[in-house]
Amino acid sequence: MNRCGFCGRENDEQSKFCIDCGKPVVKGGARVISVPAVLKPSGAYVERPAGSEPVRASKGIPDTRVSSAAAPKEGMVKACASCGKAVDSALPFCPHCGTRVDGASAKRSSTATFTARGTGTGPKLSLLDEAGEVKKSFTLDRGEASFGRSEGDIRFPEDVFLSPIHAQISMRDGQLLVRDLGSRNGTWVFTDGPYRLQDGDTILIGSQLIRFRRLGYPGPHPPEADQTRRLGSFTPSADIAVLAQLRADGSARDTMHLSPARSVKIGRDQGDWVFPYDQTMSGKHAEVRSEDLEFIVLDDGSRNGIAIAVRGERAVKAGQRFLIGDQTLRVESV
Repeated sequence: MNRCGFCGRENDEQSKFCIDCGKPVVKGGARVISVPAVLKPSGAYVERPAGSEPVRASKGIPDTRVSSAAAPKEGMVKACASCGKAVDSALPFCPHCGTRVDGASAKRSSTATFTARGTGTGPKLSLLDEAGEVKKSFTLDRGEASFGRSEGDIRFPEDVFLSPIHAQISMRDGQLLVRDLGSRNGTWVFTDGPYRLQDGDTILIGSQLIRFRRLGYPGPHPPEADQTRRLGSFTPSADIAVLAQLRADGSARDTMHLSPARSVKIGRDQGDWVFPYDQTMSGKHAEVRSEDLEFIVLDDGSRNGIAIAVRGERAVKAGQRFLIGDQTLRVESV
C-alpha cells in the first residue's frame, strides 16, 4: 500500500492518484507504516485483528484515514471517462489519472478565474439597440480601436451605412478621442449639454442633417444718390448665420437665417422650424440660441438627442454616445 501524503488514505501500489482526494501519490513521499495496534488515550495498546476495519481513535491520534483500498465490488466497476481504465464507481477519483469519477460534480467557486484581460484596464464601450439597451460590450485593451464594415478591429459587416474603414477611438493624455477616418456618412457625437456652434458644423436632429454657416457682418449701405429711401424689413436688421437642411447629395433645401438676439426652436410639430414628416424628431426637439453674437445648440427634452459631426478629433466622456453608420455606442468608462 502507498499512503497519500495529503489525506492519509492508503492506495494500491499502482495508484498514481489518491482515490479519496485526487492528489498525486508520490512513492517515497510518505512512509508506509504497519499499524498492528491503535494507541488508546490511556496509553495501552489494543491489538487489531487481521483483516478488520481500521479503528479511528477519538483522542490522541490525528484524524487521518488509514483504511486500505478495497477492491471494486462486482457490478460497481465502470470505465473512467478520462483514461478509460476500470475504476470503482463508488470512489471519488480515478487512481490512474486523478479524474473525478463518482458522478458528483466538483464544487466550483463563483469567483472568476483571474486574467490580465479580465481586469478591464482599457476604456469600455457598449453597443446599443434601438431601445437603448446594451447588445454587446467592448473593452479597448490597447487603449484604441478602429471601426468599419470590412476592416478595423470592430466590424459590422451588415451595416451598409458604414464605410469599409470608418472611425477610430483612442486614449491619449487622459482623454478618449473619436476620429472620423474619411467615411462617407461621418462620425457623430451626441451632445451632453449646450454646444457652441462653429462655422461648418453639421448637426443631426432627428433624421435631419443641418449645416451651420457664418455669413459675416454686413457693412453700412451707402445712401442713394437721389436720397430715395429703400423699402425693407428693419427687424431683424442683419443675418449673421444660416442653418441649411441638407439633402443626401449635400445640396441645401430649406434654410433658417439667424441674427443677433434671435433664437430658433426646432421640432416635429412645435417651434420656429418644424419637420412634420420626420418621425424620429420629437415634437419639441432642439433650440439654437443666440448669446453674445455666438450661437449655442441645446437639447429641448428630445428622445433621440442631438449629435454633432466629428471634424478632426472629438473628446467623449463616460455616459456619452456616438454614432457610426447605423451603430450607436456608449462610453461606459474611460
